[in-house]
Parts: sequence; structure tokens; C-alpha cells
Amino acid sequence: MSELTEWAYPLAESLLAEPLPRRWRHSQGVAERARAIAPILEEDAELLEAAAVLHDIGYSPDLAKTGFHPLDGARYLREVARADERVVRLVAHHSCAWMEAEARGLREELETEFQRETPELTDALCFCDMNTTPEGTPTNPVDRVNEIAGRYGPESLIGTFIRRAEPEILASTARVLERLAVTKGQPM
Repeated sequence: MSELTEWAYPLAESLLAEPLPRRWRHSQGVAERARAIAPILEEDAELLEAAAVLHDIGYSPDLAKTGFHPLDGARYLREVARADERVVRLVAHHSCAWMEAEARGLREELETEFQRETPELTDALCFCDMNTTPEGTPTNPVDRVNEIAGRYGPESLIGTFIRRAEPEILASTARVLERLAVTKGQPM
């Protein structure tokens, strides 16, 4: 484990494990997916793993201010935890967060405060999140989107957002899988 991941895991656990144990299991599973795709990330593999385990900390009752977890989590990481700026940006923009921010009237606030990270890393975190169940086990993005829409209701803000984001989620997954195939096809 790197210094960054050694810092990230206990922080995420302290914010999620007790108040939101299912969310903590999900975050651990997302980090596990990040480790699985490390070969395509090279020097950014540990950065992605740290962001993966931290991506949902904004759900923590201690952090929830706006009700929009990517923004709440990123603000905490920046202002309180003094986290690496790239981790902060990944948390702020994970899994098509801009679309949900737009639905909440927070898109300008999100994009003014936090730059987006590289498309490769943004795709990778979306892939990890959308290929992990709420319990932390592997799934696929179609089932994950259906699970989210079902949990929140199809007419809810989240249900509407996730259906709107579905094409981009599937495209992110396809791009990551393509990069994995190319990486695995390269001679060692």
C-alpha cells in the first residue's frame, strides 16, 4: 500500500463504517475494482484506489451539507483532510456527478470549485463504481443502473439522473474495457 492509500482507507472507514456500513462495503468493493484495473493506470493506480475508497464519504452524516455527496465529500477532503488535489477532483466528479449536480441546481458550483480530472481517470472511477453493488460485490453497469433506479424510484431525482447518465456510464465502461484488452494484449 502506498502512503496515499494508507491514509485513504482509515479515513473512509472512520466516516462510513459505523453510520453507513453498506456504503462502506460498497466503497471497499469500488477500491477492489480499482486494484483490478491498475495495469491500465500505471503511475495513477494508487491515486485511483484512494479516490475509489473515498468516493462516497459525502454520504456520511458528519459531512452531508448540501445533500449532494460528491460536492460534500470533495469539500471535506479539500478543506478538512487537506487531501491530494487530484483525489479531491475525482471524488467531486465521480460517476457523471455533473449530471446530478445539474438536476440539483449545483452544476455551476461544482464546476467552479473543482476542475475535472483526466478523462482516463474519470472513466476508470466510473467503471469501478458502476461495476460494484451496494454490498461491494462485482456487477455490471446495466444491473447497477437498474438497481439504483429501483432503489430511489424511476421518477425521483436520482432515478431520472441515473437513466440520463446511463449512456455515458456504459461508454465509460466500454472505454475502460478496451484499454484493459489492449494492455492485456501487449507482450510482457
